[in-house]
Amino acid sequence: MHFTDIAPSVPVGSFKRTKIIATIGPATDNPEMVEQLIAAGVNGIRLNFSHGTREEHLARIPWVRKASEKQGKPVAVIQDLQGPKVRLGDFEGIITVKAGDELSFLYQADYVKTGHIPMQYDLSKKVKKGERLYLFDGKVRTTITRVGHDGVVHALADNDGILIKRKGMNLPDTDFQGDILTPKDLADIEAGAGQDIDYVAISFVQTAADIENLRELLQKQGSTAKIIAKIETKAGVDNIESIVQAADAIMVARGDLAVETPAESVPVVQRQIIGLGQKYAKPTIVATQMLLSMVDMPEPTRAEVSDVATAVFIGADCVMLSDETAMGKYPVETVKTMKRVVLYAEQHPPLKATYPFEREHTMRHAISSSVINLAENIDARAIVAETKSGATALQIASQRPDTALIAVTSEIRTAQQLALVYDVKSYVRPDDPQAAIKLTEWLRQNDVLAIGDVVVMVSGRYPGKTGATDTIKVRALE
Repeated sequence: MHFTDIAPSVPVGSFKRTKIIATIGPATDNPEMVEQLIAAGVNGIRLNFSHGTREEHLARIPWVRKASEKQGKPVAVIQDLQGPKVRLGDFEGIITVKAGDELSFLYQADYVKTGHIPMQYDLSKKVKKGERLYLFDGKVRTTITRVGHDGVVHALADNDGILIKRKGMNLPDTDFQGDILTPKDLADIEAGAGQDIDYVAISFVQTAADIENLRELLQKQGSTAKIIAKIETKAGVDNIESIVQAADAIMVARGDLAVETPAESVPVVQRQIIGLGQKYAKPTIVATQMLLSMVDMPEPTRAEVSDVATAVFIGADCVMLSDETAMGKYPVETVKTMKRVVLYAEQHPPLKATYPFEREHTMRHAISSSVINLAENIDARAIVAETKSGATALQIASQRPDTALIAVTSEIRTAQQLALVYDVKSYVRPDDPQAAIKLTEWLRQNDVLAIGDVVVMVSGRYPGKTGATDTIKVRALE
């Protein structure tokens, strides 16, 4: 059975355009909960390799595929790599810090015996004097004063606070020199390469070279997964345009980003990234604490509702849930709440999200623009795009058409990857010169489209050939 052989229960105009990603964790760690999340509106499942075992994560993939088939819609599976998450090590109790205190840090130190605060990562090989070192997710701010030959990193505290074991360390000024894939990440990549994974998310990206390095590794492993660049460092922001060009999708990882850059800059960076995503036809994901209060409460705060709606208004492809579905008391209710907010925001947009940039003048862009203009001028019900690789659908979606966008592809992987793309409803059908026509007829028979609806179809003369899109047709359904 192909995806979506089960007829959708709502007409094409009722589909949400902004997609939802949910993270699997202890609260949703069974096939039944995964199916409930997908039924509630989830389009992508995130496997967070920072927590849990590799075996636990890989065992969840068949749950997603079974639920996806049962619900009749493609769902993307995301392998989110841990990356060089720099944390304090283990020590007993709480370390109290006062402004002006001199602190020392050593990789895997015994705090009681040495007086050095232990770290889980050897920073002595990376940091330099004068660089900032933030502890406990930014609650304690220090400046590095010296790096000893013995591997001890010395720092001066800028404010009062406390330190607790295993809390995060952020280094907004430090250049990791491309060394952001840890031995654990490499083992996770190898294990995931032979699995049914659609996207690999790389953490703490600093330059486009980080993306190119991962892409080379995936290709050597025979993986067809696309790459999501997680923007959560100052260096990542500084190099954002080249990173967007190199990656296949971009995540605004606002948690660490708000520590490594001024918190007030994050909304501006978020808009900048979404604009670049539209410029280069790359899906964008807004993540971190979107409905965090629903970890413990059945209703979100007004500020959280506004946050989700704002992501919709400014044109994000996806909004993501983390702790809310991984550890929360109300995971399914959280997805339903997010879907309601997304749909209401889409139905009452204050303005159309457009960004001031110049696109490259390619044939694909020219065809996509023509399709959108034609669809809007004739009040078409939908655009139906035949696509092998997904590039045609990506290009159309990046221009945020007012007309619903349906993609038909012969590649299951493409349909699953398009599950995260704004406005795209994907259907899997064999390569056929009449694929779009046959699909529109099937949609009419199943009340997704209606007699009299007009659709604009874009396809190629050679079905199944990547990059051959060159034909636009208009059809009124009979």
